[in-house]
Amino acid sequence: MRTLSLAARAWADAEVATRAKVWRLTRADGLQLGFTDHDAPLSVLGLSCEPMASLVGGEIELSSDLSPDSASIHGALQSEQFTEADLAAGLWDGARVDVFAVDWRDPSTLVALFSGTIGEVSRGAHAFEAELRGLQAALNAAVGRTIAQRCDAALGDRRCSLALAPFSVSATVASVVNDRALTISGLASFSDGWFTHGEVRFGSTTSRSIRVHHAPGTLALEEVLPPGVTVGSTVTVIAGCDKTLSTCRSKFANQINFQGFPHMPGNDLLAAGLTANEPRDGGSRFR
Repeated sequence: MRTLSLAARAWADAEVATRAKVWRLTRADGLQLGFTDHDAPLSVLGLSCEPMASLVGGEIELSSDLSPDSASIHGALQSEQFTEADLAAGLWDGARVDVFAVDWRDPSTLVALFSGTIGEVSRGAHAFEAELRGLQAALNAAVGRTIAQRCDAALGDRRCSLALAPFSVSATVASVVNDRALTISGLASFSDGWFTHGEVRFGSTTSRSIRVHHAPGTLALEEVLPPGVTVGSTVTVIAGCDKTLSTCRSKFANQINFQGFPHMPGNDLLAAGLTANEPRDGGSRFR
């Protein structure tokens, strides 16, 4: 149950609606922006909230237990501070979002509607839609090891222990096919699929996973390209790993550090019966 102040209750019960909705966004780097669907700027909790007429908040679903609250927001990218480039670069990933209903005549009168973080974002050249996840979503995060047949380490991390330098190539962008695909010069000596599941690094930090390596020199990316990538840009391309033991052994010779459980029986194996030529001595089925 939500408790309202006397001023907020009188405002909510008034016959003439003077309500506006406000979104306060706080990035991990501390940058805080405010937006409102009112037609003039509002100062809410000390933050100047910019009017964005195209900003529309979806239905807010609040739970009475520990399951995550959810909401959404979509609209056109009208603000000079909230840009497509920043969204593509991941600067708003996991940003804190607080949604308020306010009295635009007196913005100090407000009701908190939702608090959470930005989840999945779909975007185009001029518009975006963001999923908002309630604060309870953190309680659903996996903690500890994942018991699975495939490796759960990231290529080159502490548990993998693989030195990436022998599997990294400095190359040049030959052409930009679209916002998710590049042709790269300098990869002709590598077989088709060598970089599938790998990464392309633009500069020192920005990386994008490679979804498909169509043919030598052509890379398709899971996310849109960061701004500033043009013909002649230098990139670093890192080989991909599909997290299987066979790839770890044959491609990287790193099976001693494999972090999966490749011989864990799956549902198919458990349901399968023995064939006539298999020994029935209770020993391993993987000898």
